[in-house]
Amino acid sequence: MIELDRPPSSQAILARIDQLWSASAAKIRVLESDPDPGGGAPVHTVRGRYRARGWTDWTEGFRVGSALLQFDATGDSAFLELGRRQTLERMASHVTHFGVHDHGFTNVSTYGNLLRLMTEGKVRRQAWERAFYRMALRCSGAVQASRWTALQDEEGFIYSFNGPHSLFADTLRSLRSLALAHRLGGTLTLDQDLRVSLLERLVKHARTTARYTVYYGEGRDGYDVRGRVAHESLFNVRSGTYRCAATQQGYSPFGTWTRGLAWIMCGYAELLEYFATMEEEAAAPFGGRGALLELCARPLRATCDFYLAQTPTCGVPYWDTAAPRLGELGDYLDRPADPFNSSEPVDSSAAAIAAQGLLRFGRYLGKEASGKRYWNAGLRIAGTLFEDPYLSTAADHQGLLLHSVYHWPNRWDYVPAGRSVACGEATMWGDYHARELALYLQRVLGGETYLAFFNAA
Repeated sequence: MIELDRPPSSQAILARIDQLWSASAAKIRVLESDPDPGGGAPVHTVRGRYRARGWTDWTEGFRVGSALLQFDATGDSAFLELGRRQTLERMASHVTHFGVHDHGFTNVSTYGNLLRLMTEGKVRRQAWERAFYRMALRCSGAVQASRWTALQDEEGFIYSFNGPHSLFADTLRSLRSLALAHRLGGTLTLDQDLRVSLLERLVKHARTTARYTVYYGEGRDGYDVRGRVAHESLFNVRSGTYRCAATQQGYSPFGTWTRGLAWIMCGYAELLEYFATMEEEAAAPFGGRGALLELCARPLRATCDFYLAQTPTCGVPYWDTAAPRLGELGDYLDRPADPFNSSEPVDSSAAAIAAQGLLRFGRYLGKEASGKRYWNAGLRIAGTLFEDPYLSTAADHQGLLLHSVYHWPNRWDYVPAGRSVACGEATMWGDYHARELALYLQRVLGGETYLAFFNAA
């Protein structure tokens, strides 16, 4: 269980954040000087060098967006120009990519960050540039919302790249593409000029995910543990009915892949903040703002509690709570995670994503006892990730956040010679979310403008 009694101080966290940005600048520059990872967007490192992995190019936005976060944190305009140029050169095809569920990753991390920086006054406003970013985000949200599977009772979800039967936990954080597009005045227009509300599809997807992806300890099946998350949920698309839990990257449908858990935590925390800013009139068709807040708070409380209970004291989880060789590690929850063990990998990227969910929810809850617990847990995770052995400062390694895994069941992750478990490597989403976590804390602890994706609108 995560140690909560003595979280690192604000001063200690800020000092580690300074070190992170110094290391991050060098990593971005070296990756830019070595732009071809071979066959697509960079995904994960092998022997310290980023490589592509042909599935989809969902990580391109993290690569480009990292430069924008670097500028945001440090004010170094070279990174702004790099991110701006790469958005123009690399991201256009992602705006109209109908084949993926990743628009919140690809386009909000690029066009969204650029518009946010302009809206916050960190980038000089230029009318045509601003209009360009707004148009891209409106299109992206509509394209993402078009991947729709209708269910019984007029519910539904944005389906994954596996097809109309498949609901992924990951997609919850892509709802911010719909949220931004809606705030910017976007809609989805179908045959005969039928206009579909992006907010309506966002809410329906969030409800479906809360109902089928997250467990609440209510006896749904024999492994219904409160806070557990299924990576994938499968549906009969003809009848619109739920069939079963599944997984693509976890060990079992009845365990919890910890990065899927983290996507749920971070995604609902951001939606909670978004709904809290909504006018009551806009929320009325969905039962009012209170109903929307509870829609997010219930799965958030369950998953955050589960994460705290099922993660080692340092805050970094193993890749799956049901991984078959965890038992070889003994009382692994009562001590810090060991990324160099010989049984199962840890996943630092899950920690970086989960930390933001814990911090945002903790801040939202304020003085409640659970709010303090979640906030302290987020600080504990950040304190762990922003130093050795997780933060990479080595000049010969292109990754920033070490001990992150991609797809351990498929053995896509590099295992060093003489070892049996992946370790020592980075992933593009792990690096991006470590930077985003650092920027979030830098702003909160430094009394700056609160970091929220919807600042762009």
